Amino acid sequence: MRTVKDVTFDLLRKLGLTTIVGNPGSTEETFLKNFPTDFDYVQALQEASVVGIADGIAQGLRKPVIVNVHTGAGMGNALGCIVTAYQNKTPLIITAGQQTREMLLLEPLLTNIDAVTLPRPWVKWSYEPSRAEDIPAAFMRAYATALQQPAGPVFLSLPLDDWDRPMPEIDVFRTIATRVGPDPARVAEFAERINAARSPVIVYGSDLARSQAWNDGIRFAETLGVPVWTAPFAERTPFPETHRQHAGALPPAIGPLGQKFKGHDLVIVIGAPVFRYYPYVGGDYVPKGTQLLQVTDDPNMSSKAPVGDSLVSDAKLFLEAIQPMLKKRTSSVSAPLRAMPKKPDMDAQPLAADAIMAAVRDACPADYVLVEEAPSVVAEMQDQFRIDKPDTFYTFASGGLGWDMPAAVGLALAERSSSGRHRPVIALMGDGSFQYSIQALYTAVQQKAHVVFVVLQNHEYAILKSFAELEETPNVPGLDLPGIDLEALAKGYGAPATLAKTGAEVTAAVAAAIARPGASVVVVPLTRKRHALL
Repeated sequence: MRTVKDVTFDLLRKLGLTTIVGNPGSTEETFLKNFPTDFDYVQALQEASVVGIADGIAQGLRKPVIVNVHTGAGMGNALGCIVTAYQNKTPLIITAGQQTREMLLLEPLLTNIDAVTLPRPWVKWSYEPSRAEDIPAAFMRAYATALQQPAGPVFLSLPLDDWDRPMPEIDVFRTIATRVGPDPARVAEFAERINAARSPVIVYGSDLARSQAWNDGIRFAETLGVPVWTAPFAERTPFPETHRQHAGALPPAIGPLGQKFKGHDLVIVIGAPVFRYYPYVGGDYVPKGTQLLQVTDDPNMSSKAPVGDSLVSDAKLFLEAIQPMLKKRTSSVSAPLRAMPKKPDMDAQPLAADAIMAAVRDACPADYVLVEEAPSVVAEMQDQFRIDKPDTFYTFASGGLGWDMPAAVGLALAERSSSGRHRPVIALMGDGSFQYSIQALYTAVQQKAHVVFVVLQNHEYAILKSFAELEETPNVPGLDLPGIDLEALAKGYGAPATLAKTGAEVTAAVAAAIARPGASVVVVPLTRKRHALL
Protein backbone atom coordinates (compact mmCIF):
# COMPACT_ATOMS: atom_id res chain seq x y z
CA MET A 1 0.00 0.00 0.00
CA ARG A 2 1.24 3.49 -0.84
CA THR A 3 1.71 6.33 1.65
CA VAL A 4 -0.12 9.60 2.20
CA LYS A 5 2.89 11.37 0.74
CA ASP A 6 2.90 9.22 -2.42
CA VAL A 7 -0.78 9.90 -3.14
CA THR A 8 -0.47 13.60 -2.32
CA PHE A 9 2.54 14.23 -4.55
CA ASP A 10 0.86 12.40 -7.44
CA LEU A 11 -2.10 14.78 -7.06
CA LEU A 12 0.22 17.80 -6.97
CA ARG A 13 1.78 16.63 -10.24
CA LYS A 14 -1.64 16.39 -11.89
CA LEU A 15 -2.48 19.90 -10.67
CA GLY A 16 0.83 21.30 -11.93
CA LEU A 17 1.83 22.31 -8.40
CA THR A 18 5.48 21.34 -8.59
CA THR A 19 7.04 24.52 -7.17
CA ILE A 20 7.38 24.79 -3.40
CA VAL A 21 8.76 27.93 -1.76
CA GLY A 22 9.83 27.46 1.81
CA ASN A 23 12.01 27.88 4.85
CA PRO A 24 12.30 24.37 6.28
CA GLY A 25 11.76 23.53 9.93
CA SER A 26 11.70 20.35 11.96
CA THR A 27 7.94 19.89 11.57
CA GLU A 28 8.23 20.15 7.78
CA GLU A 29 11.10 17.72 7.19
CA THR A 30 8.86 14.67 6.93
CA PHE A 31 6.99 16.41 4.08
CA LEU A 32 10.23 17.35 2.33
CA LYS A 33 12.33 14.20 2.83
CA ASN A 34 13.52 12.44 -0.32
CA PHE A 35 12.33 15.51 -2.23
CA PRO A 36 11.19 14.47 -5.74
CA THR A 37 13.50 15.45 -8.58
CA ASP A 38 10.59 16.67 -10.72
CA PHE A 39 9.69 19.31 -8.10
CA ASP A 40 11.44 22.66 -7.59
CA TYR A 41 12.24 23.91 -4.09
CA VAL A 42 12.95 27.64 -3.73
CA GLN A 43 14.60 28.43 -0.41
CA ALA A 44 14.13 31.69 1.44
CA LEU A 45 15.62 32.71 4.77
CA GLN A 46 12.48 34.00 6.51
CA GLU A 47 8.80 33.26 6.10
CA ALA A 48 7.75 36.74 5.00
CA SER A 49 10.11 36.31 2.06
CA VAL A 50 8.75 32.81 1.47
CA VAL A 51 5.22 34.12 0.96
CA GLY A 52 6.30 37.18 -1.05
CA ILE A 53 8.42 35.11 -3.44
CA ALA A 54 5.60 32.62 -3.93
CA ASP A 55 3.18 35.50 -4.55
CA GLY A 56 5.43 36.88 -7.29
CA ILE A 57 5.77 33.47 -8.93
CA ALA A 58 2.03 32.83 -8.76
CA GLN A 59 1.16 36.21 -10.29
CA GLY A 60 3.84 35.88 -12.96
CA LEU A 61 2.77 32.37 -13.99
CA ARG A 62 -0.96 32.83 -13.27
CA LYS A 63 -1.11 29.61 -11.26
CA PRO A 64 -1.07 28.59 -7.59
CA VAL A 65 2.18 27.98 -5.74
CA ILE A 66 2.73 25.90 -2.61
CA VAL A 67 4.19 27.73 0.39
CA ASN A 68 5.82 25.75 3.21
CA VAL A 69 6.48 27.52 6.53
CA HIS A 70 7.49 26.32 10.00
CA THR A 71 4.51 25.60 12.24
CA GLY A 72 2.96 28.52 14.23
CA ALA A 73 6.20 30.48 14.57
CA GLY A 74 6.66 30.55 10.81
CA MET A 75 3.04 31.52 10.27
CA GLY A 76 3.59 34.46 12.59
CA ASN A 77 6.57 35.59 10.51
CA ALA A 78 4.61 35.10 7.31
CA LEU A 79 1.40 36.91 8.23
CA GLY A 80 2.37 40.37 6.95
CA CYS A 81 2.88 39.06 3.43
CA ILE A 82 -0.17 36.79 3.73
CA VAL A 83 -2.26 39.94 4.34
CA THR A 84 -0.91 41.36 1.09
CA ALA A 85 -1.42 38.11 -0.84
CA TYR A 86 -5.05 38.05 0.32
CA GLN A 87 -5.66 41.60 -0.87
CA ASN A 88 -3.68 40.94 -4.06
CA LYS A 89 -6.04 38.00 -4.70
CA THR A 90 -3.08 35.69 -5.24
CA PRO A 91 -3.82 31.93 -5.18
CA LEU A 92 -1.37 30.40 -2.70
CA ILE A 93 -1.58 27.09 -0.85
CA ILE A 94 0.15 27.82 2.44
CA THR A 95 1.21 24.78 4.44
CA ALA A 96 2.77 24.49 7.88
CA GLY A 97 3.93 21.43 9.74
CA GLN A 98 2.16 20.49 12.94
CA GLN A 99 3.48 18.53 15.91
CA THR A 100 3.08 14.74 16.10
CA ARG A 101 -0.54 13.73 16.60
CA GLU A 102 0.33 11.53 19.61
CA MET A 103 1.63 14.59 21.49
CA LEU A 104 -0.84 17.28 20.40
CA LEU A 105 -2.87 17.01 23.60
CA LEU A 106 0.27 17.91 25.59
CA GLU A 107 1.01 20.96 23.41
CA PRO A 108 4.76 20.28 23.23
CA LEU A 109 7.31 22.72 21.86
CA LEU A 110 6.42 23.99 18.36
CA THR A 111 2.77 22.97 18.57
CA ASN A 112 0.70 25.23 16.34
CA ILE A 113 -2.03 25.81 18.93
CA ASP A 114 -5.40 26.49 17.33
CA ALA A 115 -3.67 26.32 13.96
CA VAL A 116 -6.70 27.01 11.78
CA THR A 117 -7.46 30.25 13.61
CA LEU A 118 -3.99 31.79 13.39
CA PRO A 119 -4.08 32.99 9.74
CA ARG A 120 -7.68 34.20 9.77
CA PRO A 121 -9.17 36.44 8.42
CA TRP A 122 -6.42 36.66 5.79
CA VAL A 123 -6.99 33.28 4.13
CA LYS A 124 -10.05 32.05 2.26
CA TRP A 125 -10.00 28.64 3.97
CA SER A 126 -8.04 27.20 6.88
CA TYR A 127 -7.97 23.51 7.79
CA GLU A 128 -6.14 20.78 9.69
CA PRO A 129 -7.14 17.31 8.42
CA SER A 130 -8.79 15.08 11.01
CA ARG A 131 -7.16 11.99 9.48
CA ALA A 132 -3.89 11.52 7.64
CA GLU A 133 -5.84 9.94 4.78
CA ASP A 134 -7.69 13.23 4.23
CA ILE A 135 -4.56 15.15 3.21
CA PRO A 136 -4.81 14.57 -0.59
CA ALA A 137 -8.48 15.63 -0.67
CA ALA A 138 -7.61 18.63 1.52
CA PHE A 139 -5.04 19.72 -1.06
CA MET A 140 -7.64 19.34 -3.82
CA ARG A 141 -10.10 21.51 -1.90
CA ALA A 142 -7.34 24.01 -1.13
CA TYR A 143 -6.48 24.25 -4.83
CA ALA A 144 -10.13 24.80 -5.81
CA THR A 145 -10.70 27.39 -3.09
CA ALA A 146 -7.52 29.32 -3.87
CA LEU A 147 -8.36 29.63 -7.57
CA GLN A 148 -12.10 30.35 -7.47
CA GLN A 149 -12.95 34.06 -7.60
CA PRO A 150 -12.04 36.03 -5.71
CA ALA A 151 -8.78 34.10 -5.74
CA GLY A 152 -6.57 34.14 -2.67
CA PRO A 153 -4.41 32.20 -0.21
CA VAL A 154 -5.58 29.16 1.77
CA PHE A 155 -3.94 27.33 4.68
CA LEU A 156 -3.33 23.69 5.63
CA SER A 157 -1.87 22.58 8.97
CA LEU A 158 -0.24 19.17 8.45
CA PRO A 159 0.90 16.93 11.35
CA LEU A 160 4.45 15.75 10.76
CA ASP A 161 3.72 12.05 11.40
CA ASP A 162 0.98 11.80 8.74
CA TRP A 163 3.14 11.54 5.64
CA ASP A 164 4.37 7.94 5.98
CA ARG A 165 1.02 6.46 6.94
CA PRO A 166 -0.32 3.91 4.45
CA MET A 167 -3.49 4.73 2.56
CA PRO A 168 -5.50 3.29 -0.33
CA GLU A 169 -4.70 4.39 -3.86
CA ILE A 170 -7.33 7.06 -4.48
CA ASP A 171 -7.65 9.77 -7.12
CA VAL A 172 -9.23 12.97 -5.83
CA PHE A 173 -8.24 15.05 -8.88
CA ARG A 174 -11.03 17.12 -10.44
CA THR A 175 -11.35 20.22 -12.54
CA ILE A 176 -12.96 23.49 -11.45
CA ALA A 177 -14.26 26.70 -12.97
CA THR A 178 -12.23 29.78 -12.05
CA ARG A 179 -14.38 32.66 -13.34
CA VAL A 180 -17.73 34.05 -12.17
CA GLY A 181 -20.04 35.11 -15.01
CA PRO A 182 -22.42 38.09 -14.83
CA ASP A 183 -26.19 37.96 -14.41
CA PRO A 184 -27.52 38.68 -17.95
CA ALA A 185 -30.45 40.74 -16.64
CA ARG A 186 -28.11 42.88 -14.55
CA VAL A 187 -25.77 43.38 -17.52
CA ALA A 188 -28.70 44.60 -19.62
CA GLU A 189 -29.74 46.98 -16.85
CA PHE A 190 -26.19 48.36 -16.55
CA ALA A 191 -25.97 48.79 -20.34
CA GLU A 192 -29.24 50.72 -20.38
CA ARG A 193 -28.05 53.05 -17.64
CA ILE A 194 -24.67 53.59 -19.33
CA ASN A 195 -26.31 54.36 -22.67
CA ALA A 196 -28.68 56.83 -21.00
CA ALA A 197 -25.96 58.65 -19.07
CA ARG A 198 -25.16 62.20 -20.15
CA SER A 199 -21.52 62.28 -19.00
CA PRO A 200 -20.20 58.98 -17.65
CA VAL A 201 -16.67 58.36 -16.36
CA ILE A 202 -14.80 55.06 -15.96
CA VAL A 203 -12.71 53.78 -13.04
CA TYR A 204 -10.65 50.64 -13.64
CA GLY A 205 -9.06 48.43 -10.98
CA SER A 206 -6.57 45.61 -10.81
CA ASP A 207 -9.11 42.87 -11.54
CA LEU A 208 -8.81 43.78 -15.22
CA ALA A 209 -5.15 42.80 -15.10
CA ARG A 210 -5.85 39.57 -13.24
CA SER A 211 -8.63 38.57 -15.67
CA GLN A 212 -6.51 39.49 -18.73
CA ALA A 213 -9.07 42.08 -19.82
CA TRP A 214 -6.57 44.72 -21.03
CA ASN A 215 -7.89 44.86 -24.60
CA ASP A 216 -11.51 44.52 -23.48
CA GLY A 217 -11.04 47.51 -21.19
CA ILE A 218 -9.60 49.56 -24.05
CA ARG A 219 -12.53 48.66 -26.32
CA PHE A 220 -15.08 49.54 -23.63
CA ALA A 221 -13.40 52.89 -22.94
CA GLU A 222 -13.09 53.80 -26.61
CA THR A 223 -16.73 52.93 -27.24
CA LEU A 224 -17.78 55.39 -24.54
CA GLY A 225 -15.07 57.95 -25.35
CA VAL A 226 -14.87 59.22 -21.76
CA PRO A 227 -12.10 59.73 -19.18
CA VAL A 228 -10.63 56.64 -17.54
CA TRP A 229 -9.23 56.82 -14.01
CA THR A 230 -7.16 54.18 -12.26
CA ALA A 231 -8.58 53.24 -8.86
CA PRO A 232 -6.58 54.41 -5.83
CA PHE A 233 -3.82 52.09 -4.56
CA ALA A 234 -4.16 49.80 -7.61
CA GLU A 235 -1.64 46.97 -7.29
CA ARG A 236 -1.73 46.18 -11.02
CA THR A 237 -2.05 48.48 -14.05
CA PRO A 238 -5.51 47.99 -15.64
CA PHE A 239 -5.33 50.38 -18.64
CA PRO A 240 -2.54 51.85 -20.81
CA GLU A 241 -1.31 55.00 -19.11
CA THR A 242 -0.26 56.49 -22.45
CA HIS A 243 -3.83 56.32 -23.78
CA ARG A 244 -5.35 59.73 -24.51
CA GLN A 245 -8.37 58.91 -22.32
CA HIS A 246 -6.30 58.02 -19.25
CA ALA A 247 -6.76 60.69 -16.60
CA GLY A 248 -4.36 59.31 -13.98
CA ALA A 249 -4.79 57.67 -10.58
CA LEU A 250 -7.53 58.77 -8.23
CA PRO A 251 -6.55 60.26 -4.85
CA PRO A 252 -7.18 57.87 -1.94
CA ALA A 253 -9.32 60.13 0.23
CA ILE A 254 -13.11 60.50 0.26
CA GLY A 255 -13.49 64.22 -0.39
CA PRO A 256 -10.70 64.73 -2.95
CA LEU A 257 -11.70 61.55 -4.82
CA GLY A 258 -15.36 62.53 -4.98
CA GLN A 259 -14.42 65.92 -6.42
CA LYS A 260 -12.80 64.22 -9.42
CA PHE A 261 -16.27 63.09 -10.54
CA LYS A 262 -17.70 66.60 -10.61
CA GLY A 263 -19.64 67.14 -13.83
CA HIS A 264 -20.24 63.39 -14.38
CA ASP A 265 -23.65 61.87 -13.82
CA LEU A 266 -22.49 58.22 -13.80
CA VAL A 267 -19.33 56.56 -12.43
CA ILE A 268 -18.59 53.07 -13.82
CA VAL A 269 -16.21 51.15 -11.57
CA ILE A 270 -14.92 47.87 -12.97
CA GLY A 271 -12.57 45.55 -11.11
CA ALA A 272 -11.98 47.70 -8.03
CA PRO A 273 -13.34 48.35 -4.54
CA VAL A 274 -15.39 51.48 -3.96
CA PHE A 275 -12.85 52.73 -2.91
CA ARG A 276 -9.53 52.19 -1.07
CA TYR A 277 -9.25 55.26 1.13
CA TYR A 278 -6.39 56.48 3.33
CA PRO A 279 -6.08 58.92 5.05
CA TYR A 280 -9.47 60.27 6.14
CA VAL A 281 -10.45 63.50 4.41
CA GLY A 282 -14.19 64.10 4.61
CA GLY A 283 -16.56 64.91 1.79
CA ASP A 284 -19.06 63.25 -0.53
CA TYR A 285 -18.26 59.81 -1.94
CA VAL A 286 -19.62 61.07 -5.26
CA PRO A 287 -21.18 64.44 -6.08
CA LYS A 288 -24.87 64.84 -5.32
CA GLY A 289 -26.93 63.54 -8.24
CA THR A 290 -24.13 61.29 -9.51
CA GLN A 291 -24.84 57.56 -9.67
CA LEU A 292 -22.29 54.74 -9.46
CA LEU A 293 -22.15 51.23 -10.93
CA GLN A 294 -19.64 48.68 -9.59
CA VAL A 295 -18.48 45.42 -11.16
CA THR A 296 -16.32 43.21 -8.93
CA ASP A 297 -15.50 39.52 -8.64
CA ASP A 298 -15.59 39.81 -4.84
CA PRO A 299 -19.03 39.71 -3.11
CA ASN A 300 -17.44 41.24 0.00
CA MET A 301 -16.33 44.28 -2.00
CA SER A 302 -19.83 44.53 -3.42
CA SER A 303 -21.56 44.33 -0.06
CA LYS A 304 -19.39 46.89 1.75
CA ALA A 305 -19.36 49.59 -0.94
CA PRO A 306 -20.70 52.79 0.64
CA VAL A 307 -22.48 53.94 -2.53
CA GLY A 308 -23.62 52.54 -5.86
CA ASP A 309 -25.26 49.49 -7.39
CA SER A 310 -23.13 46.36 -7.79
CA LEU A 311 -22.74 43.37 -10.06
CA VAL A 312 -20.58 40.38 -9.10
CA SER A 313 -18.62 39.15 -12.11
CA ASP A 314 -15.21 38.51 -13.57
CA ALA A 315 -14.15 41.76 -15.24
CA LYS A 316 -13.40 40.24 -18.64
CA LEU A 317 -16.66 38.27 -18.80
CA PHE A 318 -18.62 41.41 -17.92
CA LEU A 319 -16.86 43.52 -20.55
CA GLU A 320 -17.43 40.85 -23.20
CA ALA A 321 -21.11 40.56 -22.28
CA ILE A 322 -21.90 44.28 -22.23
CA GLN A 323 -19.91 45.37 -25.28
CA PRO A 324 -22.57 44.46 -27.91
CA MET A 325 -25.21 46.39 -25.92
CA LEU A 326 -23.32 49.70 -25.82
CA LYS A 327 -24.00 52.66 -28.06
CA LYS A 328 -20.93 54.15 -29.67
CA ARG A 329 -20.42 57.72 -28.44
CA THR A 330 -18.55 60.61 -29.92
CA SER A 331 -15.46 60.93 -27.77
CA SER A 332 -15.53 63.71 -25.19
CA VAL A 333 -11.73 63.59 -24.99
CA SER A 334 -10.31 65.91 -27.64
CA ALA A 335 -6.71 65.88 -26.36
CA PRO A 336 -4.67 63.61 -24.07
CA LEU A 337 -5.89 64.09 -20.51
CA ARG A 338 -2.40 63.80 -19.03
CA ALA A 339 0.43 66.11 -19.95
CA MET A 340 3.76 64.67 -20.98
CA PRO A 341 6.10 63.83 -18.07
CA LYS A 342 7.74 66.90 -16.59
CA LYS A 343 11.41 67.42 -17.37
CA PRO A 344 13.21 67.01 -14.04
CA ASP A 345 16.31 68.80 -12.75
CA MET A 346 19.08 66.29 -13.37
CA ASP A 347 21.79 68.48 -11.82
CA ALA A 348 20.46 68.90 -8.27
CA GLN A 349 22.24 67.05 -5.49
CA PRO A 350 20.92 64.91 -4.01
CA LEU A 351 18.52 64.08 -6.81
CA ALA A 352 14.78 64.61 -6.45
CA ALA A 353 12.44 61.66 -6.98
CA ASP A 354 11.32 62.73 -10.46
CA ALA A 355 14.93 62.90 -11.66
CA ILE A 356 15.68 59.44 -10.27
CA MET A 357 12.56 57.98 -11.89
CA ALA A 358 13.46 59.54 -15.25
CA ALA A 359 17.02 58.25 -15.01
CA VAL A 360 15.86 54.72 -14.19
CA ARG A 361 13.27 54.82 -16.96
CA ASP A 362 15.94 55.82 -19.48
CA ALA A 363 17.87 52.64 -18.64
CA CYS A 364 14.92 50.28 -19.07
CA PRO A 365 14.55 48.20 -22.25
CA ALA A 366 11.32 48.10 -24.23
CA ASP A 367 9.98 45.22 -22.11
CA TYR A 368 10.48 45.05 -18.36
CA VAL A 369 8.62 44.41 -15.12
CA LEU A 370 8.35 47.26 -12.61
CA VAL A 371 7.77 46.63 -8.90
CA GLU A 372 7.32 49.48 -6.41
CA GLU A 373 7.69 49.77 -2.65
CA ALA A 374 8.70 53.40 -2.26
CA PRO A 375 5.48 55.05 -1.03
CA SER A 376 6.81 58.61 -0.79
CA VAL A 377 7.71 58.78 -4.52
CA VAL A 378 4.65 57.11 -6.08
CA ALA A 379 3.46 60.36 -7.67
CA GLU A 380 6.81 60.89 -9.40
CA MET A 381 6.94 57.26 -10.50
CA GLN A 382 3.45 57.50 -12.01
CA ASP A 383 4.45 60.68 -13.86
CA GLN A 384 7.71 59.35 -15.31
CA PHE A 385 6.72 55.72 -15.90
CA ARG A 386 3.63 55.47 -18.14
CA ILE A 387 2.84 51.76 -18.22
CA ASP A 388 1.43 50.85 -21.63
CA LYS A 389 1.64 47.04 -21.66
CA PRO A 390 -0.26 44.48 -19.56
CA ASP A 391 1.41 42.53 -16.75
CA THR A 392 4.19 45.09 -16.39
CA PHE A 393 3.58 46.76 -13.00
CA TYR A 394 3.08 45.17 -9.56
CA THR A 395 2.85 46.52 -6.03
CA PHE A 396 1.27 45.67 -2.69
CA ALA A 397 -2.50 46.05 -2.19
CA SER A 398 -2.29 46.00 1.61
CA GLY A 399 -0.14 49.04 2.37
CA GLY A 400 2.12 46.79 4.47
CA LEU A 401 5.83 46.98 3.67
CA GLY A 402 7.91 43.87 3.11
CA TRP A 403 6.11 42.27 0.17
CA ASP A 404 7.63 43.86 -2.91
CA MET A 405 11.25 42.83 -2.47
CA PRO A 406 10.57 39.07 -2.32
CA ALA A 407 7.75 39.43 -4.86
CA ALA A 408 10.23 40.96 -7.31
CA VAL A 409 12.38 37.85 -6.88
CA GLY A 410 9.36 35.64 -7.53
CA LEU A 411 8.38 37.61 -10.61
CA ALA A 412 11.93 37.25 -11.95
CA LEU A 413 11.77 33.48 -11.39
CA ALA A 414 8.43 33.39 -13.21
CA GLU A 415 9.91 35.32 -16.14
CA ARG A 416 12.71 32.79 -16.37
CA SER A 417 10.53 29.75 -15.78
CA SER A 418 7.92 29.53 -18.49
CA SER A 419 6.55 32.92 -19.46
CA GLY A 420 8.90 33.02 -22.44
CA ARG A 421 9.51 36.73 -22.03
CA HIS A 422 12.58 36.79 -19.76
CA ARG A 423 12.01 40.45 -18.95
CA PRO A 424 14.26 42.03 -16.32
CA VAL A 425 12.55 43.04 -13.10
CA ILE A 426 13.19 46.55 -11.77
CA ALA A 427 12.25 46.95 -8.09
CA LEU A 428 12.00 50.52 -6.79
CA MET A 429 12.57 50.45 -3.03
CA GLY A 430 12.75 53.00 -0.26
CA ASP A 431 15.62 52.54 2.16
CA GLY A 432 13.07 51.82 4.91
CA SER A 433 11.23 49.28 2.76
CA PHE A 434 14.52 47.59 1.88
CA GLN A 435 14.96 46.48 5.51
CA TYR A 436 11.66 44.64 5.86
CA SER A 437 12.42 41.55 3.78
CA ILE A 438 16.09 42.01 2.99
CA GLN A 439 16.58 38.23 3.36
CA ALA A 440 14.93 37.91 -0.06
CA LEU A 441 18.19 39.19 -1.54
CA TYR A 442 19.81 35.88 -0.59
CA THR A 443 17.25 33.94 -2.64
CA ALA A 444 17.67 36.35 -5.56
CA VAL A 445 21.43 35.78 -5.59
CA GLN A 446 21.27 32.01 -5.08
CA GLN A 447 18.56 31.58 -7.73
CA LYS A 448 20.34 33.96 -10.14
CA ALA A 449 17.09 35.89 -10.51
CA HIS A 450 17.34 38.75 -13.01
CA VAL A 451 16.21 41.58 -10.75
CA VAL A 452 17.62 45.06 -10.14
CA PHE A 453 16.81 46.68 -6.79
CA VAL A 454 16.98 50.46 -7.06
CA VAL A 455 17.06 51.71 -3.47
CA LEU A 456 16.29 55.38 -2.83
CA GLN A 457 18.08 56.46 0.33
CA ASN A 458 16.96 59.56 2.22
CA HIS A 459 17.64 58.12 5.70
CA GLU A 460 14.02 58.50 6.80
CA TYR A 461 10.46 57.23 6.54
CA ALA A 462 9.47 60.12 4.26
CA ILE A 463 5.92 58.90 3.73
CA LEU A 464 5.32 58.94 7.49
CA LYS A 465 6.66 62.47 7.76
CA SER A 466 4.19 63.51 5.07
CA PHE A 467 1.37 61.84 7.02
CA ALA A 468 2.53 63.60 10.17
CA GLU A 469 2.21 66.94 8.40
CA LEU A 470 -1.26 66.10 7.07
CA GLU A 471 -2.47 64.81 10.42
CA GLU A 472 -0.76 67.62 12.35
CA THR A 473 1.19 65.25 14.60
CA PRO A 474 4.62 66.86 15.14
CA ASN A 475 7.63 65.32 16.90
CA VAL A 476 6.77 61.68 16.16
CA PRO A 477 9.81 59.53 17.13
CA GLY A 478 11.35 56.79 14.98
CA LEU A 479 10.98 58.42 11.57
CA ASP A 480 14.71 58.81 10.85
CA LEU A 481 16.97 55.97 9.65
CA PRO A 482 20.60 57.01 10.07
CA GLY A 483 23.62 54.73 9.93
CA ILE A 484 22.56 52.09 7.39
CA ASP A 485 25.16 51.01 4.83
CA LEU A 486 22.96 49.64 2.04
CA GLU A 487 25.89 48.74 -0.23
CA ALA A 488 27.51 46.67 2.50
CA LEU A 489 24.24 44.86 3.22
CA ALA A 490 23.79 43.99 -0.45
CA LYS A 491 27.36 42.77 -0.82
CA GLY A 492 26.98 40.71 2.34
CA TYR A 493 24.28 38.68 0.59
CA GLY A 494 26.45 38.34 -2.51
CA ALA A 495 24.81 40.97 -4.74
CA PRO A 496 26.85 43.51 -6.72
CA ALA A 497 26.07 46.99 -5.37
CA THR A 498 26.65 50.43 -6.88
CA LEU A 499 26.22 53.93 -5.46
CA ALA A 500 24.88 56.34 -8.11
CA LYS A 501 24.48 60.04 -7.30
CA THR A 502 23.86 61.85 -10.60
CA GLY A 503 21.22 61.20 -13.24
CA ALA A 504 23.83 59.93 -15.67
CA GLU A 505 25.29 57.64 -13.02
CA VAL A 506 21.85 56.24 -12.20
CA THR A 507 21.08 55.47 -15.83
CA ALA A 508 24.49 53.88 -16.35
CA ALA A 509 24.32 51.82 -13.16
CA VAL A 510 20.81 50.50 -13.84
CA ALA A 511 21.68 49.72 -17.48
CA ALA A 512 24.79 47.83 -16.37
CA ALA A 513 22.77 45.91 -13.78
CA ILE A 514 20.16 44.97 -16.39
CA ALA A 515 22.91 43.73 -18.69
CA ARG A 516 24.44 41.67 -15.88
CA PRO A 517 22.96 38.23 -15.12
CA GLY A 518 21.52 37.70 -11.67
CA ALA A 519 20.55 40.18 -8.96
CA SER A 520 22.03 43.65 -8.43
CA VAL A 521 21.50 46.62 -6.14
CA VAL A 522 21.78 50.29 -7.11
CA VAL A 523 21.71 52.77 -4.21
CA VAL A 524 20.66 56.34 -5.04
CA PRO A 525 20.71 59.23 -2.53
CA LEU A 526 17.31 60.98 -2.51
CA THR A 527 16.52 64.52 -1.42
CA ARG A 528 14.63 65.03 1.82
CA LYS A 529 12.42 67.66 0.22
CA ARG A 530 8.86 66.33 0.22
CA HIS A 531 5.61 67.22 -1.50
CA ALA A 532 2.18 67.32 0.12
CA LEU A 533 0.52 63.95 0.58
CA LEU A 534 -2.70 64.97 -1.22
